[in-house]
Amino acid sequence: MFVISTRNFPPDVGGIQNLMSGLSLSLLKHGPVKVFAEQTTEINDFDKKTGLDLTRISGFKFLRKYRKANLIRDFSLKNSVRAFFFDHWKSIEKIDEKVLKNAPSFCLIHSKEINHTQGSFLNKRMIKSLNKASFVISNSEFTKNLAIKNGFEEKKIKIIHPGCNYPIKIDNKNLETAKELYRNSFPKIITVARLDKRKSHRNILMTIKNLKPRFPNIKYISIGDGEEMENLKSLKNELGLGNEVVLLKESTELLKVALLEQSDLFLMPSIIYKKSVEGFGISFIEAAAYGTGSIGGIAGGASDAIQDGISGYLCNGESLNSIYDTIVKFFDNNNFKQLGKNAFTFSKNFHWEKVVKKYIKLI
Repeated sequence: MFVISTRNFPPDVGGIQNLMSGLSLSLLKHGPVKVFAEQTTEINDFDKKTGLDLTRISGFKFLRKYRKANLIRDFSLKNSVRAFFFDHWKSIEKIDEKVLKNAPSFCLIHSKEINHTQGSFLNKRMIKSLNKASFVISNSEFTKNLAIKNGFEEKKIKIIHPGCNYPIKIDNKNLETAKELYRNSFPKIITVARLDKRKSHRNILMTIKNLKPRFPNIKYISIGDGEEMENLKSLKNELGLGNEVVLLKESTELLKVALLEQSDLFLMPSIIYKKSVEGFGISFIEAAAYGTGSIGGIAGGASDAIQDGISGYLCNGESLNSIYDTIVKFFDNNNFKQLGKNAFTFSKNFHWEKVVKKYIKLI
């Protein structure tokens, strides 16, 4: 029996939610899986369809971690546990160490949640919690180095990149919707990300404006919501990008992948904003699974998800000139076609059936 404790799980949307769902379903092929997850809205239909044994933890947020820890303790006393998995250091923080001695335990780290100054209160809590795990799983070389910089011992850290369930089949209805949104535009550029300052959406919009003379039929679609939405709407109007930019607050999974398949470039030149930094960027791999190359930022762990000069490029997301020049290079001499082919080949390394075997080997 594999036991998973997670603060992030579908039907809530997000990269970590997809990661924990993918990990759970992949482990299911190697044995029974029990998931302890946070209570959220509209879970009934989702939970029934997963095939997973799910227990949802409700109540006040502060108390949930204690209730979850008690439920995991009781469950482990009655069942033979093969391994424990935790999505966050806060998920393992209240777990009784006696429980963890009975089986290997894995705690995943991503970047933002471990980016606490060495010696600070949160840093000490983080290190104490992570030390409970048999293995600390980093999503990239960057995240591993960040953990070491912030005082965690290197010998416990293993790099296992997030897996990807794509490509999935695209139905005709969503494919036609995607084609209608893009129409006869070129280049077709897309971002799938939460709208926060780390993702550089403002710089993307200004770059789209600067590229218009070179690419008169350029089209940019952003899928995602967040605190920057109203600012980006205002900027879009200020720049006169009514036809060139589409800001989709939300999308179904099938429409998202249809748009990825129709796009020529996945663009997410992330920057470091305060403590927030891109640890990996599974969206680059999702785009690659549909033959779409990417441009990411030099800050963070995108270099593990993009083969610079092979499946895409890295640029300085702080610099409009760098973003502009990299996009031009991406499309010069139809480079994007070969980059897309290379990206598709690279994406095969991230199929969940390959990734989960790395966990099984450590067990």
